[in-house]
Amino acid sequence: MNPYLCVATGSMEGMIEVVQNSATIAKIQGKGQKSAFNKTALFNWLKQKNPLEENLQKAVKEFTMSCAGYSVATYVLGIGDRHNDNIMLKESGQLFHIDFGHFLGNFKSKFGVKRERVPFILTDHFAYVITKGETMSENFTRFKETCVKAYLIIRRKGPLLIRLFMMMIMAGIPQLTSVNDVEYLKDTLVLHLSEDEAKEHFHTKFQEALNNSWKTSLNWWIHLKAH
Repeated sequence: MNPYLCVATGSMEGMIEVVQNSATIAKIQGKGQKSAFNKTALFNWLKQKNPLEENLQKAVKEFTMSCAGYSVATYVLGIGDRHNDNIMLKESGQLFHIDFGHFLGNFKSKFGVKRERVPFILTDHFAYVITKGETMSENFTRFKETCVKAYLIIRRKGPLLIRLFMMMIMAGIPQLTSVNDVEYLKDTLVLHLSEDEAKEHFHTKFQEALNNSWKTSLNWWIHLKAH
């Protein structure tokens, strides 16, 4: 992961780094009737930006690793509003998120229905890049193993992460105003379980995200239609 820079310049004011040579997932998918369901669009875009096979291989590796970091981080922190205009891709293959206005499980809903119903974003679009279009891929197995490894590493630092969030309660962040808000981290990190149990817990969440990727694609299609 390579977080982009931001700096506060005053009350409710600040500057944020411009990430060059990148585009939103929505822009890459295009505006066609079924564009949100086109699982080949991201991979084809990377192939276009990296015509040399060696560069394409690097881009796929960069995507795989950054997608693992993105998946685990957004799950643990409960990042919401994860539509295709808030997820971007660099020409180098790096995946990153650009809107952190909703977190700690404060997911948006419409008419009482949650727009996001997966632990984290792991769509067919992402899997297609990671596997390079193959149905079975050792690279996808490594991706899953990397996600689990990253989750367990963060979990071991769980008490520190929780203390940092506790210190931010007085910072005036709308969705972090009380100790109850921090409880979300305890739920995602399952600190009451053993490491083997926590590993199994994340495996379940991983499979849930993968099996329900169609719900994310549907949400992305609705977002494209509305915008």
